Amino acid sequence: MSLLSTATTIIQRLQDAGYEAYFAGGAVRDMLMERTPKDYDIATSATPDQVLALYPKANTIGKHFGVILVKHQKHAFEIATFRTDGSYEDGRRPKQVTFASAKEDAQRRDFTINGMFYNPLTEEIIDFVDGQKDLQAGIIRAIGNPAERFQEDALRLLRAVRFSVKTGFQLEPTTLQALHENASLLAQISVERVQEEFSKILTTSDRRRGIELLVDTGLMRHIIPEVYELIGCEQPPQWHPEGDVYTHTCIAFSLLENNAPVTLCLATLLHDIGKPATYQWDEKDQRIRFNGHDAVGAEMAHTILTRLRYPNSVIEDVVAMVHNHMQFMNVQQMRTAKVKRFLARPTIEQELELHRVDCASSNGFTENYDFLRTKQEEFANEPIIPEPLITGRELITLGFRPGPEFKGILEAVQTEQLEGRLTDAEQALSYVKREFLKG
Repeated sequence: MSLLSTATTIIQRLQDAGYEAYFAGGAVRDMLMERTPKDYDIATSATPDQVLALYPKANTIGKHFGVILVKHQKHAFEIATFRTDGSYEDGRRPKQVTFASAKEDAQRRDFTINGMFYNPLTEEIIDFVDGQKDLQAGIIRAIGNPAERFQEDALRLLRAVRFSVKTGFQLEPTTLQALHENASLLAQISVERVQEEFSKILTTSDRRRGIELLVDTGLMRHIIPEVYELIGCEQPPQWHPEGDVYTHTCIAFSLLENNAPVTLCLATLLHDIGKPATYQWDEKDQRIRFNGHDAVGAEMAHTILTRLRYPNSVIEDVVAMVHNHMQFMNVQQMRTAKVKRFLARPTIEQELELHRVDCASSNGFTENYDFLRTKQEEFANEPIIPEPLITGRELITLGFRPGPEFKGILEAVQTEQLEGRLTDAEQALSYVKREFLKG
């Protein structure tokens, strides 16, 4: 059975037992927007014990909050009893819940477009919060008092931004004002939860507006405060007619493909993060310089992403991209071996995309990008980095002792191989004897 059919079967069973039961929250929003929901949350008048009577093998880990996890036909569904929430002492979860009506349950939810219910058996929309009206108007509006909703769970501050950029809707003025006034509450939320929401914002197609909303509301001060240093950081106009580093970064962000992975999004956001720290005025040439901003930026990126507790694999890729992004200016002067090693980097496709948007958002220079794409086609018929012609074993046979020099010798052989001057093991051994066994 499909996910929708299975969820409808559960609704049917709950209603046949005499309980109210509806789809709730994001599933209803997505259905009304003609999008396929990724999951279906179910809200019901049945208490957790009454749900367990129907599904005795269900998971009870969320029972204290009125939530039972039911697995049916290989699909998992959260079944939540209609409730009102008590005080939120940790800015995340209510201290206690009280079972209530569907209307009261709707009032505790975050935004009107997420506060509707849907009965799949009658195709009826149950809307106590004017969610349909805001959905049609393209508005993200907090239910009730926005400040209270954000104080209950400060992660809603980021969810407001995410829903705005995901749907293309505008934040209702009172809700937007409450974001400004309550931005500092984000400090209450665990880094892991902030990182998860932040990554979702970065990977939406409207990621530029997401970043601008985070910056404008002050939320970014509790995620990556270093971004504010980019604002007003001037750049040499002959290379960056678009303006300061922040403007450049925002434009680059907007040029990424819709499906850009989070590593590329982070690298684009942070690729010039080292510029404010390296800003200097060159009196001789009468121009602004950012010497070493790539290396400084890589160190800063490592610090920032570690602070946000991104996985090591993400940190390593982003740091590499930030560190390497200035190397593209020299690719046309590189020897063939160096170009091949350049193109063999594990992050090269993302680096190429970062370089494309970096240039497109500033000087429009495409020659280096085009050069590397041409080289990729040229090298496409064989591995960019082929199997080595010789290894350390052959060096030992020639009389070399294992040690640091092995790496240099084998790298020199590889360079000759990549340049096309060595094609087999015999030639490689002759080269080593000639160049490294002199006298």
